[in-house]
This record gives sequence, structure tokens and C-alpha cells, in this order.
Amino acid sequence: MADLRDLYQDIILEHSKRPRNYRALEAANRKAEGFNPLCGDHFTVYLEVEDDGLIRDVSFQGSGCAISKASASMMTQAVKGKRIEEAEELFQRFHHVVTGKNGTESNDLGKLEAFAGVSEYPVRVKCATLAWHALHAALQGEQQAVSTE
Repeated sequence: MADLRDLYQDIILEHSKRPRNYRALEAANRKAEGFNPLCGDHFTVYLEVEDDGLIRDVSFQGSGCAISKASASMMTQAVKGKRIEEAEELFQRFHHVVTGKNGTESNDLGKLEAFAGVSEYPVRVKCATLAWHALHAALQGEQQAVSTE
């Protein structure tokens, strides 16, 4: 179990140090901001969604702790090329894992399961889910910033 925890920590650290899809997306037709007032994490998620609901591209910019930045990075990789409905379902499964609501069942999240340990630290759940809440808002076409509070 310790080896698995070390692997997960390595994945989170790697994505924090070298986030994927960290850029403004010029072709974005949807975007949303997310803010965590407790720690100051702030991200903007950009989406290029085709008329048929396919997420052609996704990116993010902003600042935050290692958990929030890694989560945003891995989120962009997970939802790129998915349909809106699939991204929303992935958001729900991820949220259940990081809040500990999935119990012992697997949510088949692949590398995103690295965040399962966050459920032991309720304050960190907000860090892990910040970009995901911004993604959800962007998918819904909401214009106002989302907050973890």
C-alpha cells in the first residue's frame, strides 16, 4: 500500500510541477472561473466545445497549491475528446472519490484515483475539486465565478 501511495504522490507532484494544458485557449467558446477563498486558489477553465457536444480542447490557467494544480492538469487530460455528458459523469465519479462517498467500490478513474487520499483531509477536498467545479460551470454555460464556499 505504501508503494501505491508513493506512486500517487509522484503523479500529483509531476502534474503540479509540469501541468498539462496550462494555457489560455484562444478558440474557447466556454469558460468559467473557480475560486477557493480559504486558501486563495484561483483557476480559469477554458473549453472548446463543438456543436455536437464534443470537447475538442480544454485548458486552464491560474494559481493554486500542488493538489489543485495537479487536479486541474489531470482533469484536462481526462475530459479532452469526451462528450459533455461523459465529462459531467466523470466529475460526479471524481467528486465521490475525493469526498469518500464511493465507499469501497472502484470508480475506474485511472490516474485520477491518486486523489482518493484527499478524502481524509476535508480542507483539501476543496483544492482537489476547484477546477472540476469550474469545468462543470463552463459546461453548463454559467458566467459567474464558482466558489468552493
